[in-house]
Amino acid sequence: GNVAHGLGVEPSMIITKRRDATENWPVYHTSTGSSQYAYLDHTQAFSSATSVWQGVDPTSSVFSIGSSGTTNASGGTYISYVFANTDGYLKAGSYTGNGNADGTFVYTGHRPSFLLIKRTDANGTNWWIFDNKRSTFNVVNDGLITNGSDAEFADNSSLLIDFLSNGFKVRNTYGDLNTSGANHIFLSLADQPAKFSNAR
Repeated sequence: GNVAHGLGVEPSMIITKRRDATENWPVYHTSTGSSQYAYLDHTQAFSSATSVWQGVDPTSSVFSIGSSGTTNASGGTYISYVFANTDGYLKAGSYTGNGNADGTFVYTGHRPSFLLIKRTDANGTNWWIFDNKRSTFNVVNDGLITNGSDAEFADNSSLLIDFLSNGFKVRNTYGDLNTSGANHIFLSLADQPAKFSNAR
């Protein structure tokens, strides 16, 4: 099937949840493609399956769903959060870790207010959330995970990230966030939604 999204541009990330039955939260990300998925509530690596997103890339008007109960059970009801890259507002992309405390700088085109990061190529890795409300200045080191019931990882020396005027910089060697040579995806929402923003 196809689902109209109304954005007028191709989505860069989709999160879907079935509302009338127990199912996981499948995620589509432009960096991994429509033949792969991972669950927002699990620690698995991205896996190949056309039953979730049908192996068909989203268009400017619709995204595709396969036969999986997580996206398209007969009679099931769903909600989807659909994000499109927008200069100065939102960026879904990827970066390669370097395994160094002087980590990768990732360009977003805005100063982040909310950042979601996931390593894509290894099982047992978390989905990490960072934001500028809990960590009000650099370094950002208060993390939450979406795939567990853990309390906040507050002032954690393994979770050091800088929010910069045009992106973010990983300042840790933690495997979930900065494994050398590994692919990590992210979703970043802007602090000051505009084409240009000031340093923090």
